[in-house]
Amino acid sequence: MISSSELTDFYYKELHATLQELEKEREDLKYRIIIIGVIYTVIALLIVLSVLSMQASLDAIIFIGFAYFGIGGFLYKLLTKNYAANFKDKVISPLIKAIDKNLNYDSHRHIDPLHFKRSKLFTSEPDRVRGNDYVYGHIDSISIQFSDFHAEKKHKDSKGRTTWSTIFQGLFIVSEFNKNFHGTTVVLPDTAQSTFGDLIGNFLQSKNAMRQELVKMDDVEFEREFVVYSSDQVEARYILTHTLMKRLLNYKKRTGEDVLVSFTSKNINIAIAYNKDLFEPSVFHSLLKYKVAMEYVQTLHLATGIVEELKLNKKLWSKL
Repeated sequence: MISSSELTDFYYKELHATLQELEKEREDLKYRIIIIGVIYTVIALLIVLSVLSMQASLDAIIFIGFAYFGIGGFLYKLLTKNYAANFKDKVISPLIKAIDKNLNYDSHRHIDPLHFKRSKLFTSEPDRVRGNDYVYGHIDSISIQFSDFHAEKKHKDSKGRTTWSTIFQGLFIVSEFNKNFHGTTVVLPDTAQSTFGDLIGNFLQSKNAMRQELVKMDDVEFEREFVVYSSDQVEARYILTHTLMKRLLNYKKRTGEDVLVSFTSKNINIAIAYNKDLFEPSVFHSLLKYKVAMEYVQTLHLATGIVEELKLNKKLWSKL
């Protein structure tokens, strides 16, 4: 598989003409957004002053505030829609093909919600899902798919008002593992132990009624970062070899985000929490800046690198 440095070279060298063209489009769009934003804000302020002069209630002011941000967000999406589509078609799609010609990309689709439910990573089932930037195919004959994914839970209060809470937002990856698992093993961030210490943390972990049996691993660093639950203690330890635990630790350090992993049926499922769409181009930062370029390159390489990072293409276990 192509390395991260090779992918960066491809971004700057092979896509140079495309980036120059998109950069001009971005600059024009940026100034258009600023001008429209200023006009929109002035109109909103005039409306607020008019409402205040009529001694309107606090609820009315709050409503105007929500409307301002809601309509503003809609206008921003509308203005940037074509630019984002061009960026994904002319930059993200070629980058993915550069990683491996057997990978495919669809900017409008996302991971099937069934994969999310079957992963057993989350105890709540989503009532609404959305996402985009779906990548699917094979790397070294190993099936892999991932996308931005946002799962939400619906709530209603005593007055019948509906609110939504996020179960997960970020990058969701599913890849074929070289083993058919009899049980389910889940690896989660160890928030209890890192917050309350070993004694209380271990107690809270063992009393988690929403999870299966707690599995204690003999790697101190891994135990500090992760907690493991499984329906099969023996299989969990068989799966989580010292090598694999080190690789998961490395994976977490490289992302800098919460990483959740599960082994179900014949798949490994990885959820990496982010609070933004990973492949949406920024209008206010140049595509030619190294830091901006590396955000796209590293995210793509991180997702596809799971095959190499976790050695899924090695026959470490025979399929049962």
